[in-house]
Amino acid sequence: MPHVAVVGGGLAGIRAALTCADAGARVTLLEARPRLGGATYSTRLGGLDVDNGQHVFLRCCDAYRALLARLDVEDRVFLQPRLDVPVLAPGGRVHRLRRHRLPAPAHLLPSVLGFGHLPLGARLHAALTAGRLKALDRSDPRSDETSFAAWLTRQGESALAIERFWDLLVVATLNVSSERASLAQAAMVYQTGLLGDAPAADIGWSRVPLSQLHGEPAAVALEKAGVRTLVRAAVRAIETEEDLAVRIDGERLAADAVILAAPHEAAADLLPRAAGVDRGGLRALGRSPIVNLHVVFGRPVLDMPLAAGIDTPLQWMFDRSESAGLEPGRYVVVSLSAADRWVGCSREALRRVFLPAFEALLPTSCGAGVESFHVTCERAATFAAVPGTGRLRPGPRTALPGLFLAGAWTDTGWPATMEGAVRSGAAAARAALSDAGLRALAEAA
Repeated sequence: MPHVAVVGGGLAGIRAALTCADAGARVTLLEARPRLGGATYSTRLGGLDVDNGQHVFLRCCDAYRALLARLDVEDRVFLQPRLDVPVLAPGGRVHRLRRHRLPAPAHLLPSVLGFGHLPLGARLHAALTAGRLKALDRSDPRSDETSFAAWLTRQGESALAIERFWDLLVVATLNVSSERASLAQAAMVYQTGLLGDAPAADIGWSRVPLSQLHGEPAAVALEKAGVRTLVRAAVRAIETEEDLAVRIDGERLAADAVILAAPHEAAADLLPRAAGVDRGGLRALGRSPIVNLHVVFGRPVLDMPLAAGIDTPLQWMFDRSESAGLEPGRYVVVSLSAADRWVGCSREALRRVFLPAFEALLPTSCGAGVESFHVTCERAATFAAVPGTGRLRPGPRTALPGLFLAGAWTDTGWPATMEGAVRSGAAAARAALSDAGLRALAEAA
């Protein structure tokens, strides 16, 4: 029975370990932190279970949804029956982006044409640009060397349209603005999520704290699958002198295959030269932060499950009252993507900016009182999906026999999302199983 060592207990590592174990391999999962779940977890702050970030998925995220099923937690998420995003602006203006009962891509046309946050001419132009974006060949290397905003400008899109319409999705999914985003990456998001199958962009999110959705159920599933899981087990090196092995403090663990599912900067530090991976290229993927605000109001202020904001520092807002056992509309999480300007700001400084922004966007919050205001920050939430990123992302195989790569930063075809992470774990597992002599099982995995 081949032995597979999986380095990293995030979604990529969890998927890789379960896939290998389900195929009959002996698996050891090594995680440096005291918990599983990687970049998706919850913590206790001021008597409240808060997630480190407001993670969402789409109906088209087949690999991630399959992992939820494998963990037996499908009942712990909510998935919109139909895409519906209220877009709010100060002064009470609300226009919705929703899916209509029309075949794709016309299913969004009524919402685009009715998007009153833009002048009518800009709405008509956005619909034409969407058609061009759907036809764009994102596999052309030139598309990865171009910024999305530069391409939009060449199509005649105005700065106002880019800010109020195109950035709504790009900032939230790529964690960079259209000005900085790779055209290829942005096109993938729009082509797969919004311009493909009509139901693809229906939005889902966890109804429970993230540790109860990923890390804790994964620990149970891994144990049932026979995986040896070690937490607080930081891998110091991957050794290749005699046989393939990982070095942990005080222990050398030999393996027939190693799946390195660590963050890209950590992977660059661990990869042996013989792997033939451009470690400088991995470091050049950079990082982009996400800041989340967790605000509990004294009374309900948000009468919708989610909303997006324009002309405001608030971006995407979610009612997470259910996960905290509170009355609907009281616990609002604000996800601030591409949040470089907010990293390092004190909680009081953020309160001074965002509480007035709430009052301007949600009049119901005026005089509601704030019972708690917490901030979580992931400085390296994702790699930076800027032009040139595509050529820096390696596939699951390396030049070193038995060593494979997984992580949302690998070349999955997806941006740095939970779906991309899970896909990468499955791809690395299939490659490892195939090379370990379990080809039939690899093909079935």
